[in-house]
Amino acid sequence: MDAVFKALADPTRRELLDELFREDGQTLHALEVRFEMTRYGVMKHLKQLEDAGLVVTRRRGREKLHFLNPVPIRLVHDRWVSKYAEPWAAGLSDLKTRLESPMEKIFEIYIKTTPERLWEAITDGGIRSKYQFGAVITSDFTPGSRFEMGNAKAGGLLGEGENIEVDPPRKLVQTMTALWGEDVKAEGTSRITWEIEPVGDSCHLTVTHDQLREGANDQLYGGWPMILSGLKTWLETGELLTTPGSLMYT
Repeated sequence: MDAVFKALADPTRRELLDELFREDGQTLHALEVRFEMTRYGVMKHLKQLEDAGLVVTRRRGREKLHFLNPVPIRLVHDRWVSKYAEPWAAGLSDLKTRLESPMEKIFEIYIKTTPERLWEAITDGGIRSKYQFGAVITSDFTPGSRFEMGNAKAGGLLGEGENIEVDPPRKLVQTMTALWGEDVKAEGTSRITWEIEPVGDSCHLTVTHDQLREGANDQLYGGWPMILSGLKTWLETGELLTTPGSLMYT
């Protein structure tokens, strides 16, 4: 967390995050024209934000796009804020996601675990329910197979989809249709990609939620920071988060 606080301490870096909050997936050129500094100066600030995990990048053809990654900020929240002010913080977080309308969201996190254990936590229904709102995932996780997400207390399925690519313990690509409400059901199908990369005694997990329409309902992607924070907490400590979302169907 030292790197996160150091990155956030600089007003220029906070302004860069504000720009990505306003419009995610921007190029270096699009960002640099908004600042009265050299291209090299903007690059240095972006590099520090990347090192802190607050910004992630993806290549799209010849362009390099920059995305805001809110997971480290959520981890700060879970460590110090949730015990005292969860209802207020959750309300502000919901407001943030309502103000965004991306077609693609990218989240990344480092977890001290093995790729095999992380893969199990993603694909095992009982484990998944511990950090994803109490929802149980049911599937045999073979290419082309179906998966369902539900909980007896929900009164029906919460989501369903197809496992497009299954490459344990490295990559899982799924389509997903949300079913927990008519508003999200009307959004149709989106895609979720889980990518696991071993780094020393830890894993770098990247979750990409894309094929979302412009202005898609924020319920589809707004819960990822909480889900990934809960996943990291459970794998590293064996404990469960007690945020309202984590307890939704428990």
